Amino acid sequence: MKRKYNLYQIDSFTKEKFTGNPAGVITNADGLTSDDMQKIARELNNSETAFIFSSKSNEYDAHIRFFTPTNEVPICGHATIAAHYARAIENKLDTSTVYHKTGAGILPVDIIKKNDDYKIVMTQGKIEFGSIIDGVNKKDLISALNISSDDLLENYEVQIVSTGHSKVMIGIKSIKTLNKIKPNYEALSKLSTIIKCNGYYVFTIDSEDSDILIHGRMFAPAIGINEDPVTGNANGPLGAYLVHHNLVKHNNCLFKFKAKQGEAMKRPGIIEVEVRVEDKEPVEVKVYGNAVIIFKSGLSL
Repeated sequence: MKRKYNLYQIDSFTKEKFTGNPAGVITNADGLTSDDMQKIARELNNSETAFIFSSKSNEYDAHIRFFTPTNEVPICGHATIAAHYARAIENKLDTSTVYHKTGAGILPVDIIKKNDDYKIVMTQGKIEFGSIIDGVNKKDLISALNISSDDLLENYEVQIVSTGHSKVMIGIKSIKTLNKIKPNYEALSKLSTIIKCNGYYVFTIDSEDSDILIHGRMFAPAIGINEDPVTGNANGPLGAYLVHHNLVKHNNCLFKFKAKQGEAMKRPGIIEVEVRVEDKEPVEVKVYGNAVIIFKSGLSL
C-alpha cells in the first residue's frame, strides 16, 4: 500500500529564497526505513535531509533523524531549523518550547512566533573539546586546504570541538584567503579517518561587517559534503571554542555573536549564536535561525 509523505525543501539561516543552507524535510516519516531515508537524502542531494517521526515517549515531542547523501549523522543545525520551521507551520504552533530526540540526545527547541512567521532556536548538545591537531596531521591539514601556516591565526589552536557533531576549528587571518580556499577534498577525507572528525570549519575574525564577528566556510567531504553553505554545528561549537580559549570578551554570563557563511558559494546566510558561560567556561550553546520554504510536495512510496 502506497503512503504519501510531506516533503519540503527549506532554506535555513535566511529569509531570502535560494540563499542560506537548503535542507530536505519529511514531516511524517513514520514507516520509512533507514534505507528509504538514505535513498531520499541521496535523491534530494542536499547536505542534510531531516525525517520527523512521531514521539514514542512523554520525554519528547518528535524524533528526528538526519541523513547526508551518503551517511546518517547524529544532528544537524540547519536541518533542525528547517524541520522545526516546517513542523511549526503544519501544526500552527504558538511561541513555545518543544523537545526533540536526536542522535545527540533529547534537546529543547524554542519556537518563536512573530508576524505570522517563525524563528527557531536550537539548543545544541554537550560541549566537548577534543584533540588539538598538531604535528604531521596539522601539516597535512594545511596542505589539504591549500593554505600556508602563515595564514593561520596566532594563538588559535586547531582543535576538534563538538556540540553533538564534531568539527575541526581552523582560524585564519584573512577573509580574502578564506574566500579563495580550494581544498583537496580527497586529502581532507583521508585525514578525517585519521583524526576521527569529518568536518573542517575554517573561520576568520577579519570581518567587513560591523555586526558580524565571524566569516567561515565548512568542508566535510568524508560524509559527502564537499562544502556546506551555513552550518549550525560549526558555528555553535566555535562559540564554545572562543570562550574556552579566552579569545573573546564576555560578561561571564552570556557571549553572543553573528556569523556569516556561504559567501564563496553565493548562498550567504547569517547564524546567531548564544553561549551561556559559568566560571569563564562555556556550558550551553544555542543557535538562532530564520527559514523560508522553497517548495512543498508529496512523495509516494
